[in-house]
Parts: sequence; structure tokens; C-alpha cells
Amino acid sequence: MLAAVIIVSCAVGVLWVPRIRSNPCEHGGVLRHPGTWLAVVVGAMMVNQILFTAFVDQAWNGDPSPVAMYLPSGWFDLADLGSTADVLPAWPWTVLHVQAALELPFVMSAYLLVCRWFGADAFGRLIAARWLISASFTITFCLIEWDLHNPYTVVDIVIRVVAAVVTPLLLPLLAAGGSGPPALLPFALSAAALGAMVLAVYDVATLYNLGHAMSWTPSVGIALVVLLGARLWARRDVPARRVAGSAAASLGWFLTVFAVPALAVRYGFNFGVAPLSMASGLLIVGVALWRGWDRQMLPQLGIAAVTGSAGAAIGAAVAHGHPEATLLAAATGFVLLAGAACAVLDRREAVRT
Repeated sequence: MLAAVIIVSCAVGVLWVPRIRSNPCEHGGVLRHPGTWLAVVVGAMMVNQILFTAFVDQAWNGDPSPVAMYLPSGWFDLADLGSTADVLPAWPWTVLHVQAALELPFVMSAYLLVCRWFGADAFGRLIAARWLISASFTITFCLIEWDLHNPYTVVDIVIRVVAAVVTPLLLPLLAAGGSGPPALLPFALSAAALGAMVLAVYDVATLYNLGHAMSWTPSVGIALVVLLGARLWARRDVPARRVAGSAAASLGWFLTVFAVPALAVRYGFNFGVAPLSMASGLLIVGVALWRGWDRQMLPQLGIAAVTGSAGAAIGAAVAHGHPEATLLAAATGFVLLAGAACAVLDRREAVRT
């Protein structure tokens, strides 16, 4: 079933989403920034982790096995709240149900934040395609829920369906940033830093590992510093050049085409259809290059691709932990080294002219 979702969502992403008209609202304050609401959702997820820990302490004597027995290893490394756990409310709905409500707005707001950094056109196109993205993500989440069937599954699926309706209804209230495309290197650093923080939330909040929070603190602190520095760097007015402009245009199309199948392709690596996920990824990259790259600069594309592939290999080699960490490191290495190669090629072209 997941294979069918990958195939259909890729077809929608490749054939339908690029035809959707982008008409973003480019004006809005802090309350209309996707980063603000991403922070709100993450805060709610962390509060739920604390309340969940209190529930386990009070109702199950600190042993999460009544729910952990249904799920894979790597979940439910709880923190020791001490006497605080005894005074907090013990609410049973903190077990899996809150996660089911917040996971969709979490992933969609994170993806939209990256698109906002890229430019108003990409952001607006994804807002216009929000129902398609919500449907694809929700079907994927529900399939994973059913595969990990437990006493909470049916209610969780109902909650996810409600979230799939409510989230797209609210997303048009968000505002895009300035027009793009951005400079590649600060954008790549911004996306990588956000990805590192999302990985921390994934491990601590969605896998109920509040006990890992302290070990993630240094990494999150470094990622936050990198993110702030990258966003300050991105504010500089960097003139667009031919090779970097082609690379940025292709990256923008990748963000657009990948949005709908993103979650299904990612889970394909864990649920038995990894070859299909890899083939889908190659198709999406090919479509993005076909739409974004200047045909007159195919030799430069070869140089950027080889350099980026080396960066991806380095990133994958140094990554550890969750599979998402390897994917993030590989993607970051690819964009950083490919972007650097494009910058060097542009400088050489400028010297010649």
C-alpha cells in the first residue's frame, strides 16, 4: 500500500504541483510567520512529553511497557522528573493521541519554513498545494499507524484525519517572505540547521525519549547558532549569477516537486520499498534539473553534480543515529559542495568576461 502512495504522490508532485499557480501573501508579522507556529507546535509537543512522563509515573509506576510493547525499540526513554511528576496531572490522552494531532502541523510548518527561506514563489505554490500535501502525509502516517497496530491506533487515525482537515484550513494565514531565489550556501546552512533541530524534536518528542533531551542540548545549541548566522548571511544582497542561478532554480523546483511525496518516500526506506523510494528520488531530482537548469550550461551541471555527490558521500559517512540524520547530512553535503562549485564556476565566468 505504501508503494502505491509513493507512486501516486510522485505522479502528483511531478505532473500536477508545477502547474499550480503561486499567489502568496508576502506581508505579515511574527504571528503569520511559519517559524512562529513551528515553535508553538514544538512547545506543545514538549509539554506533552512532560505530562506523558507524569502519567506513566502515576498510572503505570514509571513503566511504559503497556504501550512500549506494541512499538519498535528506540522509544520511551523517559526522563526522571522527581517529585514534579507527582503534582502534574495524569492525563491518559498524552499517550500517542497528542502526537497524532501535532505531527502533521509539525512537518508541514517545518517544510513551509524552508520554502519561505527559499522565496515567495515556492512558498506560495506549496500553500496552494496544501491539500495534496496534507492528504499524502496523512495517508502515509495512517499506514504507519496501522502497521504498528496497538490499542490506540483507531483513535489516532481519527485524530490524524481531523488534523488533515484543520491544518490546511489554517495554513493560508501564513505569509511568505521576500522574493527569491536565495543565495545557495546560506540557504543550505539554514535548512541543515533546521533539520538538525527537527531531528532532535523527532527523537525526543515523537519517539517519547524525553530522557534524551539533555544529550541533544549541545547539538541543538550549535544548530541554533548556525541558523542565526545563516539567516544574517542570507540578508546580504548577493547578485545572482548564471550557474548559481540555475542551481537555485533547480533547487526551488525540487522543493516544489518533492513536497507531496516527501513523507511517503522517506518511510519507504524503513518499510520494505527502499528501491522504489530511491527511484522516486532520482525521478524528482531529474525533473527539478530539467525544469530549472539552463541547457547551455550542461558541462557546469556535470561539475556541480560530481562535486555535490562527493559532499553527499562525506555527509553520509560522518552521520550517525537515525536514518533521517544520514539523509540530512548527505543532502546538506551535496548542496553545500555543489553550491560552492557553482560559485567558483561563476567567478571564473566573470573573470573571462
